[in-house]
Amino acid sequence: MEKQIFEIVRIEGEYAYLKSKTDPSAEELFIALALLPMGADIGSILEYENLSFTLI
Repeated sequence: MEKQIFEIVRIEGEYAYLKSKTDPSAEELFIALALLPMGADIGSILEYENLSFTLI
């Protein structure tokens, strides 16, 4: 699977909403905060590869 880059645009309760930087026309994704790396917050840039997120 190809690397994808996301930005956390908002957090609502237990979920973070991510906007793709790789494909700006894609819809926002929402994902449980528990699946994101520790320290991820609004404005954080994440790399998704091999079924996991990494803070960059």
